[in-house]
Amino acid sequence: MRKLIHIPIVALLILFASNDLSAQFTLTGELRPRTEFRNGFKRLREKSTDPAFFIEQRSRLYFDFKREKIRVNISLQDVRIWGAADQIYKEDPSLTNVYEAFAAYSFNEKYGFKIGRQAMDYNNARFLGNLDWAQQGRSHDALLFTGKNADRKSELHLAFAYNQSMDPIEPRNLGGTEYIGVSNYKTMIFGWWNKKFENGGISALFHNDGRQVQTDTSMAHRQTYAILGNYNLGGVKLDGEFYYQGGKNGNAVEVSGLMFTLHGTYDTDITPLTLGFEYLSGTARGEDKDKSFNPLYGTNHKFYGFMDYFYVGNYHGQAGGGKTSGLIDLHLKTKFKIGNKSNLAANLHYFMSPVKIYRGFGTANGTYGSSLGTEVDLVYTAVLAKDVKFNLGYSQMFATEAMEAVKDGGDRSALNNWAWAMIAFKPQLFSTAKD
Repeated sequence: MRKLIHIPIVALLILFASNDLSAQFTLTGELRPRTEFRNGFKRLREKSTDPAFFIEQRSRLYFDFKREKIRVNISLQDVRIWGAADQIYKEDPSLTNVYEAFAAYSFNEKYGFKIGRQAMDYNNARFLGNLDWAQQGRSHDALLFTGKNADRKSELHLAFAYNQSMDPIEPRNLGGTEYIGVSNYKTMIFGWWNKKFENGGISALFHNDGRQVQTDTSMAHRQTYAILGNYNLGGVKLDGEFYYQGGKNGNAVEVSGLMFTLHGTYDTDITPLTLGFEYLSGTARGEDKDKSFNPLYGTNHKFYGFMDYFYVGNYHGQAGGGKTSGLIDLHLKTKFKIGNKSNLAANLHYFMSPVKIYRGFGTANGTYGSSLGTEVDLVYTAVLAKDVKFNLGYSQMFATEAMEAVKDGGDRSALNNWAWAMIAFKPQLFSTAKD
């Protein structure tokens, strides 16, 4: 019943916006079905395992209202697997919720704030991203202050969040602030500064992730510090990142993690070529301190191979140790223009472990080599119309014995591949803006 309330609410918002001549209102729809063939996606499969095949669809309605100093944005979404509900049903296992619901106010041309549920997508989405590849996306309930100089070449953002679970549900909540049953931070403080130059730019980031320790309800705070930069050096585009994590993780274990990346892109007459190196520290067996860097709220699917073996809702570490082993990723990426409105992207990843991977649960049997495997990703993209885009992808993993160890099983000799097709429609349904 609560899901159906969304429809008349949106209708009322359209009516009110249409009658306000000083306001600008747009209504945008999105339908994005994606078909997937999973045959070794996220982890190595056993030869006896049948592949998975399904179609998942995201449907969204974006409402955006602007007037003078205010902006209100509401994004409703429905995410479902085709056939997950009976044709005649009263219960629906699919997700229908509010993806974004925020209001923004500008004090003047330089300063303002935004409050409510909002996507947070910064720089290349390495650490904070909207996770748009996942049909449900990622958003935060937060208060965000923004500031920029007159030429818009320098920006400063400050965000704050305090989360609470719904047990007991208000108004019965008369005492206590325990945060139970939700895998999320309880408190968050975030700061971001960006400066653009003629041939590049630089950003600095700070993030404090406050987690409630489930064993005693105390708080553990993990801090992340980062410097990111890019520079155009003639025909070569360079970019690099450095991150450090300290404090304590959600289990109150001391953290000391590092991540650094370096990429160079050269535009040839045929296609751009990007050579990259990425290092995420890991925790070796027997270490008490958590030395594994955690990219927390980034869009990790974008970086560490499209088959999502690393940092995308699944574990990679040493058997019996329960510790993330980290990652070294050497990659070569390119994109070929096929037609006026189509292209083919090709990525080659070579994965290694930065820590020793032991054979079995002890150390007596020695170690594997550092190589985890090689992944090939191909993605074809075609713009079919103004608001219609089609994607077709294929990926294959060539794994080593060490990969079997860090993924806790599977068969490296089996064919491990993944294929998908997606079409996205995102038309503007209504607008009061003048052409």
